[in-house]
Amino acid sequence: MKALLSAQSQLGVKPRILGVPGHDTQAVATELLSVAQCLRGFAYLSAYGCKTVEEAIAYRANFSQREGMLIWPDFINFDTVLNADATAYASARALGLRAKIDEQTGWHKTLSNVGVNGVTGLSADVFWDLQDPATDAGLLNQNDVTTLIRKDGFRFWGSRCLSDDPLFAFENYTRTAQVLADTIAEAHMWAVDGVLNPSLARDIIEGIRAKLRSLKSQGYIFGADCWLDESVNDKDSLKAGKLTIDYDYTPVPPLENLMLRQRITDQYLLDFSSQASA
Repeated sequence: MKALLSAQSQLGVKPRILGVPGHDTQAVATELLSVAQCLRGFAYLSAYGCKTVEEAIAYRANFSQREGMLIWPDFINFDTVLNADATAYASARALGLRAKIDEQTGWHKTLSNVGVNGVTGLSADVFWDLQDPATDAGLLNQNDVTTLIRKDGFRFWGSRCLSDDPLFAFENYTRTAQVLADTIAEAHMWAVDGVLNPSLARDIIEGIRAKLRSLKSQGYIFGADCWLDESVNDKDSLKAGKLTIDYDYTPVPPLENLMLRQRITDQYLLDFSSQASA
């Protein structure tokens, strides 16, 4: 896994979507999450060895990193070599689907509720109901475990990551932070070791604001701003060649819980006579 850290210098690419399908034991998952933090990537992990809902929920307590999502159970598909049904690791499908969503929709959309290709079943029973959160799927989601459902095909169900910080409760909250950090930094590499004068600071701020406006107009974020804090950029910092630019943003939340409130009424009978005589 450490080789992933050298990918950019050796190959010119930085791995972002990480997983070790079928081999992500707790020890491996822990190390992979550390690598994900270094790369500003995201790891998709199985609840390794867990056979029940309760075991999967208990397994989740081993992690606290925002850079990971825990998935249980696995998919089933037909293995042409074995000529029989076999386990199709959900984490492997998650890696491919994540790349597909990034390409077709964007990194602001979570993995949840998107059809998965090439699978025929689930490796364990998961009770799910669209209108009732008091189910296996609801319990898993409440405990930050993404599960699998069958509804118009097979789907991942759940958008939460393993973060212990509520500000990064959802997969796309973490990935939004990562994409913004890399996009803004890389777009302003030209400024590093440039002449530190007010016009340079102004150009950087205007460039960041322009990028943030573009992301907002495309629906990737709700809003954002950028500014220079005078209290941080004092004469000693500037003299040392240090310039600090602040920016904030609001990510797009996923609709995790759609509540439809039903009421019965007789008010639509009040104009019965007028409708009948019309």
